[in-house]
Amino acid sequence: MNAVDALDMIRDAIWVVISGSGPIVAVAMLVGVAIALMQALTQVQEMTLTFIPKIVAILLMILITAPYMGAQIYGFTERVYGYIETGF
Repeated sequence: MNAVDALDMIRDAIWVVISGSGPIVAVAMLVGVAIALMQALTQVQEMTLTFIPKIVAILLMILITAPYMGAQIYGFTERVYGYIETGF
């Protein structure tokens, strides 16, 4: 294994993490901004109001994107095992 192979594997791993967590982080951000806007408009500054909608949105997004995330992780695992099998 040379440095190019190691960098390719690390780049693939980082891309799998970004592509797998990106939709969930985006939904959490959008829900947070929407709740912050509602709090600013209504002047209700309850700290615990943001947690439940964010948790529900994140859990729903995990349920929706779980097959995609699983396929990404499975594909990465197959590539890594392929590298190990062929001796890099």
